[in-house]
Amino acid sequence: MPSSVPADVPGVALRPARVPRGSGFSLMLSELRVLFARRRTWALLLALAAIPVLVAVAVRVSSSVPPGRGPAFLDRISQNGLFVAFTAMLVSVPLFLPLTVGVVAGDTIAGEANLGTLRYLLVAPAGRVRLLLVKYAGALAFCLVAPLTVGVAGAAIGAALFPVGPVTLLSGDVIQPPEAAVRILLIAAYLAVSLAGLSAIGLFLSTLTVVPVGAMAATVVVSVVSQVLDQLPQLEWLHPWLFSHYWFGFGDMLRQPVLWDTFASNALLQAGYITAFGALAYGRMVTKDVLS
Repeated sequence: MPSSVPADVPGVALRPARVPRGSGFSLMLSELRVLFARRRTWALLLALAAIPVLVAVAVRVSSSVPPGRGPAFLDRISQNGLFVAFTAMLVSVPLFLPLTVGVVAGDTIAGEANLGTLRYLLVAPAGRVRLLLVKYAGALAFCLVAPLTVGVAGAAIGAALFPVGPVTLLSGDVIQPPEAAVRILLIAAYLAVSLAGLSAIGLFLSTLTVVPVGAMAATVVVSVVSQVLDQLPQLEWLHPWLFSHYWFGFGDMLRQPVLWDTFASNALLQAGYITAFGALAYGRMVTKDVLS
């Protein structure tokens, strides 16, 4: 379509089309709508919600749980249903949460490339950097919703099957159920931060392929390898640099007062992974042909 201003009109300079200020926000809302409208996303969340349900039902139908056997807090569930949430989040950390986050993060760019929609997203006034940021923000949103789903489902099924009362913390202090609910939210936030580095790795791996399953599997494998390395005493010097090193440090959220040192160290470590793998993803997006 010809321009409404002739190019030969003196004193009039033609300017390139400007991107609306709200386009970034609109792109973000669109990404969140697409992500949480997918059946796969809901299937992942339902699978996570099933973990505390299985834990609660297993304790309910069993005669007793010997102290010290099974995951932490398992023997306390029958006395207080809120411990279902704590136990379920602990059980979910090694495999289930990284698995679901790996599926979402690995699909960020590779999924669009596989469907052939990536080129259209980049033709639109989005830009490669903005697209990366929006895709990563969507993955971070899932990182928050995933552990929150486990915690809320655990508290709900625990309250339905067992009595609910004051919670004894790891420090020996006793808090009331409303404050215990706040601690569940704090643990969910801690786990969301813990998974942020893995999401950045998944984002980078997603830029390397047009096969989403490959990026998903690679992200999950990386999480497993990191946890295995963290268990080897011969590599103790490496442990503080592994993104999974502080994943089980949320026990400090169950003390009075809350100890924030581990939370801060975890956040700093994840920020380093986000920066490093975010830069790698950016380099891949701007220098390689990701449209084919």
